Amino acid sequence: MNHTVGKYRLIREIGKGATATVYLAEDPERPGADLALKLIDFSDRARDEGKWSRRLRKLLRAEWSVVQRLDHPNIIKIFDTVIEEDRAYLVMEYFSGTTLEHYCSFERLLPLHRVVSAVFKCCLALDYAHRAGIVHRDIKPANILINDDDDVKVTDFGLALNLSRRDATDSTFIMGVGSPAYMSPEQIKSYPLNHKTDLYSLGVVLFHLLCGRLPFRARNPAQLIYKIVNMEPPRVSLLNPDVPERMDTIISRALEKDLYSRYRNGMEFAKDLTGVRYRIVEDDRTATDLSRFAQLRGLSFFVEFDDEEVWEMLRTSVWRRVGADTLLLREGESETRFGILVEGDIELSLRGRRVSHLGPGDAFGELASLDTLPDAQPTRLSFTAVTLAPVSYLEINTAALALATEECRDNMQQRLVSMLARRFADLCAEVASHAGGAAQARRQEIMGFELALVGDPPPASVQA
Repeated sequence: MNHTVGKYRLIREIGKGATATVYLAEDPERPGADLALKLIDFSDRARDEGKWSRRLRKLLRAEWSVVQRLDHPNIIKIFDTVIEEDRAYLVMEYFSGTTLEHYCSFERLLPLHRVVSAVFKCCLALDYAHRAGIVHRDIKPANILINDDDDVKVTDFGLALNLSRRDATDSTFIMGVGSPAYMSPEQIKSYPLNHKTDLYSLGVVLFHLLCGRLPFRARNPAQLIYKIVNMEPPRVSLLNPDVPERMDTIISRALEKDLYSRYRNGMEFAKDLTGVRYRIVEDDRTATDLSRFAQLRGLSFFVEFDDEEVWEMLRTSVWRRVGADTLLLREGESETRFGILVEGDIELSLRGRRVSHLGPGDAFGELASLDTLPDAQPTRLSFTAVTLAPVSYLEINTAALALATEECRDNMQQRLVSMLARRFADLCAEVASHAGGAAQARRQEIMGFELALVGDPPPASVQA
């Protein structure tokens, strides 16, 4: 590629989105400095997209006016903005990272220490911007970059609110831009905003990075808005057992609907994260997770699950390893967890009598997951489970399962019901093999017809 845009020479394309193409570029006045040039072409847009083009121009001007005031190592630097009739382009520092959006799915979650480090740096960036009177208003994973060295850059200040220049024409939401899932309750309700709206959005980002899902999910925007405004988020440590319970308190405060109870500033948020960070072992378990995923994928239990659903179960459950002759469950006790055996053998017994033998792919204590009444008490176990050899199993919390995706819950329930039906049939066959002879019917009813069985003829009628 040997094209130029303005005075900048384009080296190669490094990204493309719905509204812009990003190139690696050079500035003749800054030899050796790599730049990123975001090019927006208005000339090929349809006539009915004219309003959208005008809106983009407004966003670009707003971003340029804001970022000139910001100079922070965790905020992307913009060196030049040019807006012409048929095109516009921004020239910014080149950062060879990817967005945090890439790490928001179950199969690509970052290690816990990297998540805390990334959000900590975002707290510092937002605190700096807020002290300069700037509210970002569109904090979400897609607007935060991270590289392999855990350098972090907050980007896209096109929706930023300059508190020192707010006027009657300012709006808290521009239609078609932004993501309601990350918006604070006050932003959704179009209330006046301050820097605390960014801290709420960053709390949602932290939740998403830790759990692989959003704190509030719904089938349509109206339900989503209702939940954000009125409902409390689930506990993070429930959805990801690797997360320390201290993180529940941090996210709960970041997602407070009451502004006075939310973090006062980014430094407060960052300080609490520091308290958690020093208690976390820097353990990149990517290889272990891949190995465990492969083990689950190979079990008959998960044959009907999509890969994403297997990852979801792995992330939201606890992987246990215990030795032989270990009591896992005791009949008659209450339980809110059940297990899926990955390796080894387990014996189920009742009143001291052996009932069944379980191998890899079998579930145990599964009745706990099928009692779905809202006010249901913990299920009392029907069997005792003891390991016959060293075992590995997936321990699933029924409360966490209730918050899983609908597809995952449905697959889990169907698989468990099928397994219970098979076990019931096996137990019936076992009982029948030791039972006495059954009563013999003389008549049979099939499809609404009454049929006489072959045997002695009926007695002749008696004449009066």
